Amino acid sequence: MSRIGKLPISIPAGVTVTLKDDVVTVKGPKGELSQYVNPLISVVVEDGHIILSRQSDEKQERAFHGLYRSLINNMVVGVSEGYKKELELVGVGYRASNNGNIIDFSLGYTHNIFMQLPPEIKVETKSERNKNPLIILESCDKQLLGQVCSKIRSFRKPEPYKGKGIKFVGEEIRRKSGKSAGAK
Repeated sequence: MSRIGKLPISIPAGVTVTLKDDVVTVKGPKGELSQYVNPLISVVVEDGHIILSRQSDEKQERAFHGLYRSLINNMVVGVSEGYKKELELVGVGYRASNNGNIIDFSLGYTHNIFMQLPPEIKVETKSERNKNPLIILESCDKQLLGQVCSKIRSFRKPEPYKGKGIKFVGEEIRRKSGKSAGAK
């Protein structure tokens, strides 16, 4: 049996879970999320826990079992605690500023890049002297937050020679030595 799929999901205080026509809806203090669940997987809410089970042991059902358990768990954590990602701009002259949910990037291209964020994501930018600018993104939807972070990172990926680009805070960039290191 799936080790992840068979784990029960505990529902924290202030979070309500409803089931209707194969759609699980989770409401909490941070927001509301819903997810379609394949009919091969049965979802039961009882005494403060969500339990997922499958009918047979076929490969597709085993895959769905762990998948939907993880998705529902991410929804429960998201509406109760929320998710937060921090991106760091490394490079001379790289800047970011926000006006509401629009971020303005200055990344060394001829024009600035403007990005409109979905309304579910809260953004904050920090620029301190002698420190790299930071972009702090918060949301209750883990999947959407990761997608937006990936899109922002794609504007200027960290390069291995000087380490310039947009990276996650705490991420280690594998550095390469340049041309001069190998020549003798």
